Amino acid sequence: PAPAASVPADDEEGGNLTLSPAVRRLVLEHGLDPSKIKGTGKDGRLTKDDVVAAAAAGTAKAAASAPAAAPAAAPAAAPSRAQERVKMTRLRQTVAKRLKEAQNNAALLTTYNDVDMTNVIEARAKYKDLFEKKHGVRLGFMGFFTKAVCMALRDIPGVNAQIEGDEIVYNDFADISVAVSAPNGLVVPVIRNAESLSVAEIEKTIGNFGKKAKEGTLTMEDMKGGTFTISNGGVFGSLLSSPIINPPQSAVLGLHRIEDRPVVRNGQIVIRPMMYLALSYDHRLIDGREAVTFLVAVKNAIEDPTRLLIDL
Repeated sequence: PAPAASVPADDEEGGNLTLSPAVRRLVLEHGLDPSKIKGTGKDGRLTKDDVVAAAAAGTAKAAASAPAAAPAAAPAAAPSRAQERVKMTRLRQTVAKRLKEAQNNAALLTTYNDVDMTNVIEARAKYKDLFEKKHGVRLGFMGFFTKAVCMALRDIPGVNAQIEGDEIVYNDFADISVAVSAPNGLVVPVIRNAESLSVAEIEKTIGNFGKKAKEGTLTMEDMKGGTFTISNGGVFGSLLSSPIINPPQSAVLGLHRIEDRPVVRNGQIVIRPMMYLALSYDHRLIDGREAVTFLVAVKNAIEDPTRLLIDL
């Protein structure tokens, strides 16, 4: 309660401020100023009822002026714990089976390198408009990498082979499986005899596969076979990964996103557009020396793309 107002003594000063002991006690209890209370007793004196009424009026006024209490916050919604069961598609079942087969049967190992994309980027920027005008398809990086892979497979044939029973099957052709994103998952249609195709023919084939994948019209024949796979996780932003081989193939090349990184060239630190390369392979068939030599061959061809044109 507020500090009690001083109450004048019981004398004749102020007339109406002459308080009886009972009234004085009530005034002190309620902390009221008797000079501000209108008396209704004889000669305007304060009565007990006057003090009680004034105290009640003051309490009501204070309650009315008090701010309204903030509404209680709504209780937080309980987190959902719902589950949904969806039947695996035939495609997803096949992918799961083949990947598990690769993990269980192959002696998987991955070797890594990085490639300077400067020259390929410059070549693409220089010729992309003319290339699209002449061939009706955009010039991407997959055409360059597919040609580089075919050249490396020619020099390191073990990477293009597979194990069948107790025999090694070497292929004198390069059927390159390329991972393509489709609405129902990742599919790997095959570029047949990629070693005999030009960059333009490879890009047209990949473009056609991409269109069919979006339309859902890829056939089993499109995805059948393949002797080597190229998987480009870079289109989704992957910096580095270890791809899994696609049985019965023995190796897969993983491409990744291009990013500017500091490198040393001729004793100077420079910024170059670099990409990590990853070659996963079946160590039962491919030795480490062969795997590293293959990956370096791909790297060298990409860093000097004129080699792809004159078949060096």
